[in-house]
Amino acid sequence: MSRGKKAPVQSEDPLIGAHVSISGGFALAPVRGHELGCRCIQIFTKSNRQWGAAPLQDEDVVAFGENCTRLGIAPVVAHNCYLVNLAAGDAATYRRSLDCFFLEIERTERLGLPGIVAHPGSHGEMPEEKALRQIARAIEELLARTSGAAAKIYLETTAGQGTSLGWRFEHLAGIISAVGEKRRLAVCYDTAHTFAAGYDIRTPDAYHRTLEEFDRVIGIGRLEVFHLNDSKADLGSRVDRHEHIGRGKLGEEPFRMILCDPRFRNIPKILETPKGKKGRREWDAINLEVLRRLARKE
Repeated sequence: MSRGKKAPVQSEDPLIGAHVSISGGFALAPVRGHELGCRCIQIFTKSNRQWGAAPLQDEDVVAFGENCTRLGIAPVVAHNCYLVNLAAGDAATYRRSLDCFFLEIERTERLGLPGIVAHPGSHGEMPEEKALRQIARAIEELLARTSGAAAKIYLETTAGQGTSLGWRFEHLAGIISAVGEKRRLAVCYDTAHTFAAGYDIRTPDAYHRTLEEFDRVIGIGRLEVFHLNDSKADLGSRVDRHEHIGRGKLGEEPFRMILCDPRFRNIPKILETPKGKKGRREWDAINLEVLRRLARKE
C-alpha cells in the first residue's frame, strides 16, 4: 500500500486489525486481513526466523498494493525479524542484526509501508545503560543508511522478560533522546507487555495515570501504533504471554478506553492474540468482533 494513497473508508469501524501471514505471496496478506474483518494489518516482510530473504519482485509489490487499495486495508505495518538484537554483546550477532534490520527497512520502504515495529533488544550480561547507548547508536546508523526512506521505526514497549529492554518508558525515551535525527522514530504500545511491565490501565484512573506518564516521559505524539493484547500474566510479572481480548488479567475495559479515546482514533490497533480457531471461527475474527463491540461502548 503506497504511503501516498489512502484506502476508501468503508465503515465507521475502528482502525483495528491483526497480524496476518504472507505465506503464498504478499498479495494474499490483505485478502486474509479482509476475510477476518480487518481495516489495517501487520505483516513480516520476510521469514521472522531467518536473517536473509530473496529479493522482492516488482509484480509482488504491485499486486500487494493493488489488493490493499481494492480491499480498503490501510495502513499496513511491518514487524521486525525476531532474530534482530541491537543490544547484542557478541560483535558478529550485533552486525548481523544491523544488516538484517537494514534489509527489513528497505523492504518496508519498497512495499510502501509507513514503518516497522521493532523490539529494542536484550542486553544479556551487558550493563543496561551501555546497552541502551548501543541501541541508540545502531538506530542512528540504520537511519543514516536509509536516509532517503520515509519508513519509520516503531520502538515497541516490552514486558521486560529476561533481559529485554523497553519495559520502562524511560528506556524508550532514552534511546529516542540519544538519536540525533528523531523524525523517523515512534513508539508501538503493546497492552499486554506494558501491563506485565507494571503499567496498569484497568480502571479509568489507572489508564489516565499511565498515559500521563507516557506523555511526560516519551510524548504522546510519538505513539503511532497499538498492539492490542490481553495478558495471561499478572501486573508487574514481567512475563510475556498474550491472551484473547477480555479473557486475561486486563479484561475488556482497557480496550474500550483505548478504542474510545479520541487521541487514538486514527492510530492502527493490531491484534497479536493467540492464533487458531474456536469451533469453526478464527480467534482473530472473534477478537476483532469484541473490539468493535467495545468501540461502540456496548
